[in-house]
Amino acid sequence: MSLDTASRPSRTGPEELVPSRYAVQIGDIEVLIISDGVLPLPTKMLGHNVAATERATWLNEMFLPQDAFDWSLNVVVVRRGDQTILVDAGLGLDPNLNLPKAGQLIKRLAAAGIDLASVTDVVLTHMHMDHVGGLLVEGVKEQLRPDLRIHVAAAEVTFWEAPDFSHVNMPEGFPDALRATAKRFAQEYRSYLRPFDEQHEVAPGVIVRRTGGHTPGHSVVRLASGGDRLTFAGDAVFSVGFDHPDWHNGFEHDPEEAARVRVRLLTELAATGEQLVATHLPFPSVGRVAVDGDAFRWVPAFWDY
Repeated sequence: MSLDTASRPSRTGPEELVPSRYAVQIGDIEVLIISDGVLPLPTKMLGHNVAATERATWLNEMFLPQDAFDWSLNVVVVRRGDQTILVDAGLGLDPNLNLPKAGQLIKRLAAAGIDLASVTDVVLTHMHMDHVGGLLVEGVKEQLRPDLRIHVAAAEVTFWEAPDFSHVNMPEGFPDALRATAKRFAQEYRSYLRPFDEQHEVAPGVIVRRTGGHTPGHSVVRLASGGDRLTFAGDAVFSVGFDHPDWHNGFEHDPEEAARVRVRLLTELAATGEQLVATHLPFPSVGRVAVDGDAFRWVPAFWDY
C-alpha cells in the first residue's frame, strides 16, 4: 500500500463513482480510511435516555430523517515501516440481518490494492460484529498470514465470554447477532489474539489504549509521527456526541461510563488539535474537535485530493 496507489481507483465502473477510501499522512505513518458501507438504524439509537422531542429537534437541525438513517462504517489501514495494520474489520456478511449496504470492506481492500496476506497486525477497538465481522467472511481467514497478530484488550475478550446486555437499547435481533458473532470470532481466532491490559504499542507511534465505556474493553488507537497526530476513536464518538455528549447510544453496554469517556476524549482532542477519525462519523470522518460552550463542535477537514 502507498498513499499514491491507494488513492487511485484500480478499476472503473459505477461503484468507483462513490468514494470509498481516503488517504492521510501522519508524519511517516500512512493512513487509509476505507468505507465498509452504511448501516441503517433507528434514530432512537442516538439517545435513548432523552425525550423523543429532543432527538427530533437535533435531527431537524441536522437535516436528517426522523425515523432511521444510515450510519457510516469506517475502517482504517495503517502502514508504518514493514507493518500493515488493519484497525477494525467491518461488519462482514450476516445473512440474518439483511444489511446489503454494509460489509463492503474485503472487496474495497482489494480495490485499494491491499492484499490480505500483507496485513501483519489487526487492532480491534472492540468485538461488536461491525468491527470483527469482516474477518469471518468466507475465504478471508485462509488469505491471512499464519503469524498475524490480533491486538484486543483482555477485558474485551473476557466480557464476551458472558456479555451483559442489561443497559443497551438495540433493535430486535442485534443482541443475539452480537453474541453469536463475538463467540464465533473468539473461537476461530483465539490463537491469533494478543490481549493487552491498558495500553500497547503496535508499531512505533501506533498505540492502542483501552477506554472502556462502550464495552469494557473498548479501545482507541493513537497515531503520532513527526509532530502530526491522529486518533481513531472507534465507537467512543458518534455524530450527536459533539452537541450532546451525555446522550446514551443504544449500543453502549455501560452508557454512563461511555459518556464520561466521550467527554474526556473530546476535551483532550480539542486541547491537542489533533485529527479525529471514528467508525460512525460520516465518511471519511477526518476532522478536529473544538469546544463549544458546555459541549463540542465537529470541524470536518477539507478534502485534499
